[in-house]
This record gives sequence, structure tokens and C-alpha cells, in this order.
Amino acid sequence: MRGTLVFSGSSCPGLTSKICSNLGMTPAEADLSQFSNGETSVRILTSVRDKDVFVVQSGSPTINDTIMELLIMISACKGGSANKITAVLPYFPYSRQSKKKSHRGAITARMLANLLHVAGVKHVITVDLHASQMQGFFRCPVDNLHAEPLIARWIRLNVPNWKEAVVVSKNAGGTKRVTSLADALKLNFGMVTTDRKRAKNMTASMIMNHLDGWDHPQAFMNRNSANGSEDQESVRSQDAAGSTRSSRALADTQGSPRRVNGPPLRTTNPARSPFTRAYHNSSQVSPLEEMRDEEERQEAQEAQEAQEAQETQEFHEAQEAQAAQAAQELQEFNDQRAQEVTHGRLVQGHVVADDFPSPESDGGADGSQSHNGEEDPMTMSHASSFFAPEPHALGGSGDVGASSDEEEDKFKDPKIEHMITLVGNVKDRPVLIVDDMIDKAGSWIAAAETVVKRGRAKKVYCMATHGVFGADCLEQLQACDCIDQIIVTNSFPIPEKKIRATSKLVILDLSFLLSEAIRRNHYGESISPLFQHYSE
Repeated sequence: MRGTLVFSGSSCPGLTSKICSNLGMTPAEADLSQFSNGETSVRILTSVRDKDVFVVQSGSPTINDTIMELLIMISACKGGSANKITAVLPYFPYSRQSKKKSHRGAITARMLANLLHVAGVKHVITVDLHASQMQGFFRCPVDNLHAEPLIARWIRLNVPNWKEAVVVSKNAGGTKRVTSLADALKLNFGMVTTDRKRAKNMTASMIMNHLDGWDHPQAFMNRNSANGSEDQESVRSQDAAGSTRSSRALADTQGSPRRVNGPPLRTTNPARSPFTRAYHNSSQVSPLEEMRDEEERQEAQEAQEAQEAQETQEFHEAQEAQAAQAAQELQEFNDQRAQEVTHGRLVQGHVVADDFPSPESDGGADGSQSHNGEEDPMTMSHASSFFAPEPHALGGSGDVGASSDEEEDKFKDPKIEHMITLVGNVKDRPVLIVDDMIDKAGSWIAAAETVVKRGRAKKVYCMATHGVFGADCLEQLQACDCIDQIIVTNSFPIPEKKIRATSKLVILDLSFLLSEAIRRNHYGESISPLFQHYSE
């Protein structure tokens, strides 16, 4: 391609060489070095005047040096009068810091987008941003390519019986990515979620009850102190005193309170005889009037008791009918999906058997003791915090769990037991666990053990676009017996020593996707065909 130069950063020279080979050109020459004090030095050894310049630089283990090198290369090309500068970032650095996570946190991904704009970038090409809305951080066009067609093609060619496979998300944040791949391959999908274990005896009725009278704390605390007979006597004595109740609270067939209008109580007749009126005017009560009032009170009380007895009988009959109907429906109703929810116990990041001793048996996370494997009352009281959402740094309940592995350290706490849930039927089927990156191994191993030990899956394939593999992540995934293969792309540089030592690792090549994106960008063609899946 005439009038085009492709420069390679120090993070991915191999990927840049493949891109240039596909385009029929060689990488442009540049001298990249560092001074003794760690400062980055860049010298462009090729004329860039009025040329379309593409700088290929991805994330790397030395991420900060990589970013500074990229910015300096862009600035040097801008100073050399380049016509247009495009940054090709297969893995966008700091993509996981795309939102505030505390009151004084920084949105680092937006700051990096601003730095690229100041340096002189006019276009950005990247692959599978951690959050697609990050494209709004840039002041220039962004082509967010997807590795999904490449991964789907590998599945069709290398996974036995792939049409029976199930695509599984290892957390709630990656469901959109999983459903996209499942729709492209016409497969079923599932999800694995993890949560801290709750107390055993906490029932839903404790949450569903209405907190009536909470605006009067004393009345609310003492509402169950008096028994029903005392309440009924107080009501009757109040009626005998001549007061009328326009309504009363009853429970309907669902157990919810409702307001029912009661029969009005008859009061003394204002149209009295002259004999009665005379006693009334003289502030005295006649025996006839007193007898009549007593009869009216007795009649009203008998009518009230009869109506309450009738309503109580109707209420019990409705409850019995509802229970019979529910039992009949439970006997006849058979929903297969209800059986596709599997629970497991997660201790120190691994799925354990049901009879495995709980970490709380020797003392809970708060130091509370339990006896005979039962929940301590104080622990149960502490666990009742789920009445309200857990506090979030910025208020509210926060967003769904991030699809990265940045909060996996809590799995390793030996004092905390987690409950892991598998939604979906994976029995005797290959499972494809998909996410955008693999950084830490904790959630991947937990999800793989869940689908194998609990879901009885046949094989497990861990798939991601970016193989970051921090610390000893790759070694842990290789040692896990529940994982059969690990599939990533070459968007992030992986040392050759680790590649040779990991027999389960499969690396897919992104050079064809990126080279076609560069070619179409240079000639002003549409990149929409790059999002389409390969036809077999």
C-alpha cells in the first residue's frame, strides 16, 4: 500500500511482522530505547511526511513503559508532518478502569483516551474493549473489532460435537458476550454465579412481611406482646362503650392485610318520646332509655361476633382450597428448567463436597462459634444484613459484577465460604466458558470445577480474547484437571517459555483481522464485513 507506514512498538513485534506480511510490506524503521534512568527514547528513521501512519502497540507486562512509548511515537510522527496517525491497540491498556469504583477514584481509561488525543491520534483500532461504551471516551473514531468470528470458527473446526456444546458465562457481567456467541453458533447458554454463603435458617417470610407500624417504633416493637384474646376483649369493650369502627384489618387468601368495612353499629335513636326527652333535657337517664341502649349494644355485639365467625370460617375455607389447588398444581406441573439450577460449595476457590466441614465450624469470619455444624444465632443475625443491599462505594447496589478477575482475592479467604450456582443443563456436553480476558485463574477454575463436578460436563474449554495471564495464572489453569483447553488470541504478548510449558494453550492469530482493518481504513472502505462470521 503506497503512502502507508506501519510502525511496531516494543510490546508486539511478532504481531506487527505478521500484519505487514499480510499487507505485502515491511515494518517502518524506528529506534526504541531507554536511558539509564528509565526514560523512553524514540527516533523515527523513516520519512512520514504526508503518510498514513499506523502504530501497533498492545498492552504488556510493563504496561506503563508501553504507554509512554506509544505516546512518544505518536508525537514524533505528528512532529514529522504525518498526514494521519492511527493507533492500533489489540489490547487497550487500563480498559478495566472505565468507571469510578470509589468516591476518589479515577476513570483511568478516559484519561488515557485524552492522552492519545493530545499526542495526535486521529483514529483508534482495538479489539474487544472491556466495556464497549468506552468508545465515547475518545474524540476520534474508534473501530472496536471482535474476535468472536475467529473463536466461533475455531469451535466449529476443533470441538467434537460442538453442536451439543453449552456456552457458559463465569459471572453475571459476561452474559451479553456469552449470548452473542451462543446466538451465532445456535447453541444453548448458561451462567455461573458466586455469592457469600447465607445463614441456613433465614427464610423468605422474614423479608416478605410488611413492617407495619415502623413509623411508631414502640408500637412496632410491642405489636406481638399482647395475645389475640386481649385484643378482642379490648375491641369489644370499646364497642360496648358506644364507639363505632368503620373498618378493620383482615388477611385475604394470600396472607396480605386488607381493609374491610364492618357493619355500622346502631346508636341511640335521636327521635325519642316526650317522656325520654324530658329525662334527657334534665341531664338524667331514664330506665327505658338505658334498657333500650343495652339491648342495642347486645344486638350489635352479637351481629359483630356472627360476622367475624363467618369471615373466619370463609378465610379458613379459602386457605384450604388454595392449599389443595397448590398441591394439585405441584403434582401436575413439571418444568424441566427448574431442575437446571445446581448449587455447590466453594471453599478457598475450589468446589467441595456437601459433607466438607464448613470453615465456620471452627469460628466464623467474625469470630463467632457454632456448635454441631449449626449456625450460631449471632451469625444468623449478622447474616440478616441481606434485608438491605450491601453498601457500595458510590451508593446504591452498584453495577453487576465485572467480567474481569480483579476481585478474586476474596475466594482465597479460608474463613469465608461461598455458594456457587450453575444455571443451565451441561450434563454430558462440552462446555465453552467465555470471557473477554484471562488475568487470574480463580473464577475460571471455580467455574470449570462447578460444570464438571456438579453439572457433569464432558469437556471444558476456557476461551477469551486477551490472554493477560497475570502472576502464575497460566500454571494454575494448566494444573487444573477440569480444564481441557485454553484458547486465547495473540492480542497480548505471551512469553515463549510459558507457551512451550503449557500444553493446553491454543493461540489464535489476529493478524489477518487487523491487517484487513488497516487496509480498509486506508482506502476508506467499510469495516462491517469484519464483524460477520466466516462461512464454512
